[in-house]
This record gives sequence, C-alpha cells and structure tokens, in this order.
Amino acid sequence: MELSFKNKVVVVTGAAGGFGSATARAFAAAGAHVVVSDIDTAGAERLAADLPSAIAVTTDVTDADAMRELVDASESAFGGIDVMVNNAGVPHRAGNLVDLDVETVDRQLAVNVRSVFLGCKYAVPALRRRGGGVVVNVASIAAKRPRPGLTVYNATKGAVITMTRGLAVEVAPDVRVNAVNPVISETGFVKSLTGADDLPEDLRRNWVAGIPMGRTATADDVAHSVLYLASDQAGFLTGVCLDIDGGRSIQ
Repeated sequence: MELSFKNKVVVVTGAAGGFGSATARAFAAAGAHVVVSDIDTAGAERLAADLPSAIAVTTDVTDADAMRELVDASESAFGGIDVMVNNAGVPHRAGNLVDLDVETVDRQLAVNVRSVFLGCKYAVPALRRRGGGVVVNVASIAAKRPRPGLTVYNATKGAVITMTRGLAVEVAPDVRVNAVNPVISETGFVKSLTGADDLPEDLRRNWVAGIPMGRTATADDVAHSVLYLASDQAGFLTGVCLDIDGGRSIQ
C-alpha cells in the first residue's frame, strides 16, 4: 500500500544529516511540502533546492525563539503543519561517564532532549490548527539496550522515549506522537562517535555481531519507518516507539 502525503506539510529538523535528509526526501517523494530545518544553512538549502516543494530554514534546535520561528515560517510558507519530525540529535565521543566534561553533558541534554521538547511545544498547537497531525521523534535503540561508553547519550534518548509516550496521552486523539529507535547507522553519527569518517572494521564487526539481521541500519530504513508512523495507515498508533534495530533489542 502506497503511503501518500500529497499536499501535507512536513517539518524535519536536522534535515541536512543522514537520517534527516533521507526522511525529507522520502516525504517529498510521497507528495509532501517539506520544511528542511538545520543549523547547517548551506546543507539545508542544497537539499531544499533538490526537492519538488520545499523551503530551508536555518534552525538552532536548542533555542526556543528559533524553534518558534521555524513553526511560524512553515505556516507562513505552506499554510500549516501536518507532521513534525524531531530528528536533530548528536552523540558524544565514546568514553566513561566520569570522564565527560559538564559542557559535553549540557550539549547532549540541549540537542537531544530540549530540542524535542521545543519541537513538540511549538508544533502541537500548529498541528491542532490544522485539525490534527503527527509528531515523530527520533530516539535510539541505545535507550533500551544501552552500550557502555555512551551512558549520557543513552539517557537522553531514554528521555525522548518517555517524553513521546507521555505526550501521546496528553494530546490524543487529535495529535498522534510516536518515535523510532534506530540501531547504529553509518552516517555522520560515526564521525561524532569515533572521530573517524568511517566505522572502524573491528568496531563494525563487534556491533553487527549483536544484530540478527547482520548489518547496521541505513538512513532509508529509518526514513521509511518514520513515514509509516506518520501515515494515515498508522492512524491508530500513538505512543509507539518502534525499534529499527534488525533485532538487536531481542538478543
């Protein structure tokens, strides 16, 4: 069954990155008007120019005024919002919690948790002005099956899951709120995590060994799942935090 978002307006934060760009492209291919939001102005503008109906909005997702202005710009350009995808997020360099500096932890909380709060805070009223809509948050399987060395990152994604489920109860039935929990993917995440452009082969083997499907996630794996949760076909799903993990969470 084809998923259609014809004439729907979709906002994607962190849209210049791996998951975000794949998600923006997938929504555009399904007929949506897409608001490409990222702190990387050039990256957002390149992607928006490549989509049939899109605008780019430079956004610091940790800033309340910027997130409010993102919603305002989306409504001004396309008349409203139907789907809000809170995708922006960052890992910290792998290491023990006791060795992390406070500034790193503050950034984790700001980008991975505060941004989702702000996205929901300003998007929900806009969704309701359209008669209802969907929020999809990007969490991580690390929230459910945490690996050592990423404790603070894991905790921020756990907060996203809890926020998703709690908000789903608050705003039902006119607004649905779901999340996706991806396993490791070889996107810009790897650079932030390891400092290397590519996932080191020994680390890849170690991580893939715990994934029954025998590979890491692709950006399209995540994008397709986001589309489904935002679609009318998933109209009875809210508070769902879908594991996009190749079976890692059942190992």
